[in-house]
Amino acid sequence: MFLSELIPEEEALKIIKSTPLNLKVEEIPLEKAHRRVLAEDVKSLLPSPPFDKSAMDGYAMRAEDSFGHSQTKPAHLTIEDRIGAGELSSKTLKTGKAIKIATGAPIPEGADAVVMEEYTVEDGDSLDVETSLTPGENINPRGEDLKKGDLVLKRGKLLKPADLAIIASAGYSTVKVFKKPEIGVITTGSELVMPNPNISGAEVINSNYYTLKALVESTLALPGIVHCVDSAKLVEEELEKMLETCDAVITTGGTAISKGDVVVDVADKLGKVLIHGVGMKPGKPFAFGMIHKKPVFMLSGYPVAAMVQFDIFVRQELLRMQGIQNEPLRVRRTATRKIASTLGRTEYIRAKADNKTVTPLKIKSSGVIRSMVESNCYVVIEENLEGFEEGEECEVLLYNSLQI
Repeated sequence: MFLSELIPEEEALKIIKSTPLNLKVEEIPLEKAHRRVLAEDVKSLLPSPPFDKSAMDGYAMRAEDSFGHSQTKPAHLTIEDRIGAGELSSKTLKTGKAIKIATGAPIPEGADAVVMEEYTVEDGDSLDVETSLTPGENINPRGEDLKKGDLVLKRGKLLKPADLAIIASAGYSTVKVFKKPEIGVITTGSELVMPNPNISGAEVINSNYYTLKALVESTLALPGIVHCVDSAKLVEEELEKMLETCDAVITTGGTAISKGDVVVDVADKLGKVLIHGVGMKPGKPFAFGMIHKKPVFMLSGYPVAAMVQFDIFVRQELLRMQGIQNEPLRVRRTATRKIASTLGRTEYIRAKADNKTVTPLKIKSSGVIRSMVESNCYVVIEENLEGFEEGEECEVLLYNSLQI
């Protein structure tokens, strides 16, 4: 497979986004649902709270018994019962009576207010109330938070701790979520070895093994990763094996814009390569195809290029496979020095930004991994621009906006 012309980044993104998604659903216990995505709307099965309840520790009473009273002129009541949270009183309150009550306990029949302990003096069964109350004071009414049938959360919501609380309050112990996609990752390259201090000859440490695993995990997807030497037969076997169980596959290496690239040739043999080469820097040798109706993202073997390609082409697709909509934030910042570029390609310049300015890193080679560590954003230079002058506003893609 060899395509001689690079396509614009925008066109590549359209091709990828136009491929069909297969969103799978599973029902899981609510305690395991943090940072999962709802696969259906959640409607309340009951009112919350399910009864009028006390908002604090104090005494349930009739508000009218306190009218006109104060610290210098307290109301005199009789305590006829005492209840804690989870307990009910069998008494029906009448004028001049009170029931000691704990926070969260149901309001007794006949009561319409709760006086805080701080405004009372208790002596045995006698109670002095040194304040005036209004009906409903210090009471959380039935259904204040949720009414039965209320829409609690919508499909597609990435669940946070507070979301779990309201789902539980709505009566659910399980919830339907989109299943985390299983992503196969194949790093290729006969020269690659695992980290050790004694590499020799033409050996290169396989940093992509760790980078791609972490990048996939940052999207909440589940990576399974292997390494393969530059053998078309072995790459084909690994691809076929992964595509049997995985929802998508990512490869690194073997995608250079030239003839005879192992990964691209194998992908085109097994399915259809839709993209091979994009007008961008770094990351030109990006390829994308569909095999057995599953997406295959073919990234560069150079770690920096692979990271950029993942951020631009892969990340959003892995999120979409889970029903997550997350548009990365692009902001405007003032360049602290001139940033040069070449017409006809989109460039992603590693840089450091604050709330007002952005400073491009001084990088001699696009493959310097350290540049990704020391930067916090990309300066994005569109293909129709020749860069930015010092003091000119430019477009910045913040790394933290890529995260969910």
